[in-house]
Amino acid sequence: MLSDLKRIIDQISRDRGFDRRLLIEAIEEAVQAAARKKLGQRRDIEVRYNEEYGEVEVFQFRTVVDDVEDEQTEISLDAALILDPEVQLGDELGEKMPHIQDLGRIAAQSAKQVIIHKMKDAEREVIYEMFKDRVGDVVSGIVQRFDRGKMIVNLGRTEAVLPREHQIPKRSFNQGDRIRAYLMDVRRDSRDAQLVLSRTADDFLVKLFTMEVPEIAEGIVKIMGVSREPGFRAKIAVSSTETDVDPVGACVGMKGSRVQNVVQELQGERIDIVPWSPDPAKYVYNALAPAKVSMAIVDEDAKTILAVVPDDQLSLAIGRQGQNVRLAARLLGWRIDVKSEQRYANLEDEGYQSLLQIKGVEEALADQIYSRDICNVNQLARAAADDLTVLRAIDDEQAQYLIESAAAIVAAGGGIDEEQVPENVESETAEVPVSEVVLVAEDVVADEGDEVEPAGDVTANPDAAAEGDDGDDGEGARQEQEKS
Repeated sequence: MLSDLKRIIDQISRDRGFDRRLLIEAIEEAVQAAARKKLGQRRDIEVRYNEEYGEVEVFQFRTVVDDVEDEQTEISLDAALILDPEVQLGDELGEKMPHIQDLGRIAAQSAKQVIIHKMKDAEREVIYEMFKDRVGDVVSGIVQRFDRGKMIVNLGRTEAVLPREHQIPKRSFNQGDRIRAYLMDVRRDSRDAQLVLSRTADDFLVKLFTMEVPEIAEGIVKIMGVSREPGFRAKIAVSSTETDVDPVGACVGMKGSRVQNVVQELQGERIDIVPWSPDPAKYVYNALAPAKVSMAIVDEDAKTILAVVPDDQLSLAIGRQGQNVRLAARLLGWRIDVKSEQRYANLEDEGYQSLLQIKGVEEALADQIYSRDICNVNQLARAAADDLTVLRAIDDEQAQYLIESAAAIVAAGGGIDEEQVPENVESETAEVPVSEVVLVAEDVVADEGDEVEPAGDVTANPDAAAEGDDGDDGEGARQEQEKS
């Protein structure tokens, strides 16, 4: 009943948080659309809400004429004088139309649709205003339902969407589960959910640590860098503004309690916490933990680092499918080349370098040839095919090609003077001092017993976005190991 309209408007405005004026405008527009549908589209109709009586009043305006040709837009002078004795020809006469309740079923349905549309628009605006300043916060809700891979989360006042690409892979939630996520975007106009969540964003990890570690919230401990492969492993670099506060220990907490709370929220994602350093050499030593780095050679102009590790630490430095070095590269924002001490020593050897002169011979193949005590192109030119075909990667045809290519290099003067090659070639590169730089949470970093990548050198690019993206990372390491 229209007599209850004022009470309904007040209740909806209070319960849903709508601007009262928006509701009134929606009702006026809806009734106007319904009146046009019932009475004719050409009629000049005006709808007003009477605040005093809580009623919607409908007026139609027609021009006063002698002879009426269009009843919807014109009224005769005689009929107009009955309504207003002072009216004159050519005037626009407004007339209140009674019984708007009798607009008809179709017209009433149109009014209902307009009101629903307007209320949805108003609600979207309310939600936008409510959440626009919370972008970047962690929100909590209940898993409502699933829609084509997307997760719909009930935040109480409204729903948010967690797209498939922002869900942690291989981890599942069930309907009714409580979930926390990072509020990534708030859209003003959207047919889909206005709020977009993420659990894979690096900032989600930062926010979780900020919530768990008071020293981070107070600004004593700062998070200097984060790199993640969501659901699998993450690295976080921290520093302290106070010398008596250990940033790693603060993040780990008593018996690992703080970091374990974050790990549980991320459903088992392993987290390496490492000290940040302004020195790239020391920083890469920390970032490649739990592997130990023997030496780091820094090229600041190219932003690349050559990290040399003990032979038995190479697999640990690379990590499973190149994951450890890839995360370290993203953490630094530099390109990291990881080589074993043996490979690095080989690269310093003139004979080994001569093998690389042969077209098609890369380090992995050179390693295999070198392992057969064929230490330079001179020796390779004198070798028999049988000396090479015992290697799995070389067949008779390729063996012959290598021997002939080596002979051609020697004949062209590209060989080496074997009498001048010293027995031991010492590297002139100084070892980077790395004392007391690595402190990692024992419970949340890889152990040496972890399943990691087989031995082989690797290059990690910080721009790589997923496992296997780097051309020389885990897959390359596997191929090199197979050849060896």
